[in-house]
Amino acid sequence: MARHKVEICGVNTANIKVLSNEEMIELFKRYQSGDKLAKDDLINGNLKLVLSILRKYNNRVENMDDLFQVGCVGLIKAIDNFDLSHGVMFSTYAVPMILGEVKRYLRDNNCVRIARSIKDTAYKALKAKEELTNDLGREPTVSEISKKLEVPEYDVVNALDSMRDTVSMFEPIYNDGGDTIYLADQLSDNKGNFYPLDYHIALSDALKKLKDKEKYILLQRYIIGKTQMELSEEIGISQAQISRLEKSGLDNLKKMID
Repeated sequence: MARHKVEICGVNTANIKVLSNEEMIELFKRYQSGDKLAKDDLINGNLKLVLSILRKYNNRVENMDDLFQVGCVGLIKAIDNFDLSHGVMFSTYAVPMILGEVKRYLRDNNCVRIARSIKDTAYKALKAKEELTNDLGREPTVSEISKKLEVPEYDVVNALDSMRDTVSMFEPIYNDGGDTIYLADQLSDNKGNFYPLDYHIALSDALKKLKDKEKYILLQRYIIGKTQMELSEEIGISQAQISRLEKSGLDNLKKMID
């Protein structure tokens, strides 16, 4: 059977080794214990992740070699800052950081001019966000970024929005010839939504009627905020199976509530 092949920057991803989660953990332990060679293995073992993220820019950027190098910078930053104790998949942590480097590069080389003061605030906010993420072990709120920079929240939001590209939540960001990972699968939703009491009662009753695995996946995805990849690793089934169970559970909930 032919191996799936992606060609970007002259690199054939079919020849790149993809690390298992166990190999990844072992290499991180070695690297964080001072083994510099382990870092090279971590970089080489995650190049396919960088290349797959860059596929969406293939027809939008003239020099993909430069963008590949920028993506690798994001990968190296992710490797240097990754903390095993947080209990998340490395790809979950690395994808936003790689995308951040790529988008920062594209913004710097964009023909659309943004006011220097807004641009400066945006760069400071992005740096503060990265530092707070490392300190807190989670993505900081706008309020926390605002407090760290000592600027109004509105200015932070305005600056970040002015630099942001519009991206669909269903934008494919990784595909290894099998299951596609979408941006939505990398996002957690920890914000509470408020609905009428009768809706909560109906939802609670409907959840009790779901199959145990469907109910567990929905609760972990939409209450706890885990990604499909994290659940796949936890339960021991493929992300495609997680996706199907999630969809089945949602469809069944809709039928029972409607």
